Amino acid sequence: MADEQGQQDKPNIVLILADDLGYGDVQCLNPKWGKIPTPNIDRLAAQGMTFTDAHSNSSVCTPTRYGLLTGRYSWRTRLQEGVLPNTRQPLIAKDRLTLAGMFKKLGYDTGAVGKWHLGWNCRYKADGSLDPTQPIGEGPITRGFDWYFGTLFDPGCFMENDRLIGAESLIRAEKGKCAFARTAVPDWQDEDMLPTFTNKAREYIRRQAGKKRPFFLYLAMTSPHWPIVPTPQWRGKSGLGAYGDFVMETDAMVGRDLAAVEETGIADNTLVLFTSDNGCTPGHNVASGMEKQGHYPSANMRGHKSDAWDGGHRIPLMVRWPGMVKPGSACGQLVCLNDLMATFAAATDFALPHDAAEDSVNFLSLLQGGHQPTRSALVHHSIAGKFAIRDGQWKLILCPGSGGWSAPKDAATRKQKRPAVQLFNMDADIGERQNLQAQHPEIVQRLTAELRQIVEDGRSTPGPKQKNDAAVDIFKKRQ
Repeated sequence: MADEQGQQDKPNIVLILADDLGYGDVQCLNPKWGKIPTPNIDRLAAQGMTFTDAHSNSSVCTPTRYGLLTGRYSWRTRLQEGVLPNTRQPLIAKDRLTLAGMFKKLGYDTGAVGKWHLGWNCRYKADGSLDPTQPIGEGPITRGFDWYFGTLFDPGCFMENDRLIGAESLIRAEKGKCAFARTAVPDWQDEDMLPTFTNKAREYIRRQAGKKRPFFLYLAMTSPHWPIVPTPQWRGKSGLGAYGDFVMETDAMVGRDLAAVEETGIADNTLVLFTSDNGCTPGHNVASGMEKQGHYPSANMRGHKSDAWDGGHRIPLMVRWPGMVKPGSACGQLVCLNDLMATFAAATDFALPHDAAEDSVNFLSLLQGGHQPTRSALVHHSIAGKFAIRDGQWKLILCPGSGGWSAPKDAATRKQKRPAVQLFNMDADIGERQNLQAQHPEIVQRLTAELRQIVEDGRSTPGPKQKNDAAVDIFKKRQ
């Protein structure tokens, strides 16, 4: 991938994905209600473009990662609510083109560091416990990545490519166990994950910097997600508890990653993107505890991680691309993490096949300073599998409550005889407080029909119809 003078002709790409970082946790996005300093993320924003209406395709982890890496809504798969237990079978099909696979076809070296959470093919002993001596199959290195360093999360140990590190001494880890049931190698410390992943990412950047071959690095941080474990250096720094401290440490690690790009002299030909997989968690009283102290992790939006309201899935998104993206610029157009695949394909002249990136919309024109919308509609999805659709100023939610963990939950709202759906004018009511479904039944009908069509077509972009992996019911009746 070099021109006649031996210079690389395609940009390196560093994609940093935080875990459970709320839109309002970034200082420059929330100057009025944000009390956590984030100088490094703010600096990245000042050096590039900030998107103020960017969304993950889901308000929880696994489906967002699926959408980011495939350009396809996760609810088209077997996973139509919740997240995938770490040791379950892979969610991304073997024959599906991924973002990393696309870059590999373009001649890139592809590396992944951190959290995967998209399933593995683990080997088990006769008693049902994990066999740590066997490779962990069907992970990142089988889905387009040349190299991976991360963690299985359960059990607590690091892994490289498909091998657990120091796993010979692991205690019992039962097949299918959920992500939060912890077993670990001796001396394992959760607080070591974030700095270790930062160091591995920096090492990868330094390895690749001297080569003429471009690289794609996917750095999926484990912070500030639970377990909330800032290192001693950062404890007490925020004045907002462990979560605030962890956000500050996360920002510092982003700064170290940016420094690696700059110190190696590749910044001018490297696109750096920073974002998050969903909103801040309401669990462990994280959000409510900080709100009492004046910090609002969802800024002026309603809801948090898990919810259909925007606090669940509107996320930070900053893109720095020297010579292409104007420093200090902002974009208020609707975009989604699903869109990265089509956008990067356009930026690298890759022709996507018709059966890939079915829900990915190219927003390269926005990065280049355009102002016309690139995406007309976006489907949102909550942890309980509740659907919402946004089209222009209108947002329709097909449940009566949050669709997630926040109050009021759907069961409570049904007992109160509230309307079965919610319709909001997002231009006038970003806090989603005034339900207009009774005043605009024609809009409810139009958006419902639009959502049905997106489901039935197996895609939301132009092209031949595709099949969903499983039947999809947009009106879930689950309490």
